[in-house]
Amino acid sequence: MRITCKQEHLARGMGIVGRAVSSRSTLPVLSNIFLGTEEGALKLAATNLEIGVTAFVKATVQEGGATTVPAKLFGDLVSQSPPENIQLTLDEQNQTVHYRCASVDASIKGIDAAEFPIIPTADEGHVVNVPAPLFKQMIEQVAFAAAVDESRPILTGVLLKWVENKLTLAAADGFRLSLRTAHLDHAVETPIEVIVPARALSELARIAGDAEGDIQLTVTPNRNQLLFRINTTEASPILYVELVTQLIEGKFPDIQRLIPTEYGTRTVMDSAQLLRAVRRAHIFARDAANIIRIVVADSEPGTPGLVTLSAEASELGENEEELIASVEGSGMEVAFNAKYLIDVLNILSSAQVALETTSASTPGVVKAVGSEGFTHVIMPMHLGGSR
Repeated sequence: MRITCKQEHLARGMGIVGRAVSSRSTLPVLSNIFLGTEEGALKLAATNLEIGVTAFVKATVQEGGATTVPAKLFGDLVSQSPPENIQLTLDEQNQTVHYRCASVDASIKGIDAAEFPIIPTADEGHVVNVPAPLFKQMIEQVAFAAAVDESRPILTGVLLKWVENKLTLAAADGFRLSLRTAHLDHAVETPIEVIVPARALSELARIAGDAEGDIQLTVTPNRNQLLFRINTTEASPILYVELVTQLIEGKFPDIQRLIPTEYGTRTVMDSAQLLRAVRRAHIFARDAANIIRIVVADSEPGTPGLVTLSAEASELGENEEELIASVEGSGMEVAFNAKYLIDVLNILSSAQVALETTSASTPGVVKAVGSEGFTHVIMPMHLGGSR
């Protein structure tokens, strides 16, 4: 193998695949990056056996071949090299990569590429396409609500459901639920319903960056893996990127049953003002089980309403802040986890947000005003203490 590649191109490729490297595997090869040649490009790949990421980097290939090299060492060397051409030459006999960039001359001991796990490619399966900017936004509005605790593996995933031209993503961790739907220009012939690890989707959103084309989704014939392909622009140093993830087996909770269909009070507030107020309240709430109280005052029809946010830490102090709002229905008091409110407000792009509530003991619903495709449900906290 003999390859010449620009330093910034190789650094970009390493930045894409590097996060898929296994950090705690007993297999040494999983701590390595696959280096190979394919389709006249430099192929970089990494996997932790749950997700695999492959990037095809623009390069000049003088001679084909493949090996694997330690990911951290190779990545650090590339990032610290000057912005010049990098020449990679493989000595197959002892699996050593000779690395040269300007005055930098190094030898890196690798592991035979034959020991690297095979990462599936999108050659066969049920293929559909979704616009990259839309899919990235949907992921960001849902994946954060998935569970981190793996005691219930199904809740660490995101439900991906596609029926006709309606795409749905949903995630829940037992305390909150985030739902995002979108109607696309084209319909799928066969409905898709799979549960994708939230970590994999978050990584996909990161990799997609500002991609403007489509992301290709492929469900493998045995329906235990999902492959994504991100096509880039001609100006990009990356030809395209593929991410493959194992799917989670099981049945996702009935999300429609978890979403309240009625409310007693609907409070519409400025999204940015509410986020700033909740962040200030969280300064006190974080030392008091994250409890933030929201009091919606009664208001006459046609007159501005008033919302009071407060938090109290018994040993530190308290704060209270009032916001002008549009209130429909009767006044009420409810408490939520401040961190959960911050999480959802952070991903809203609408100027106004609606909070729909019924009582202090029933879930609250957060909606983006002007966008019917997003719904977020938050369980309340006990006003007398933590839940």
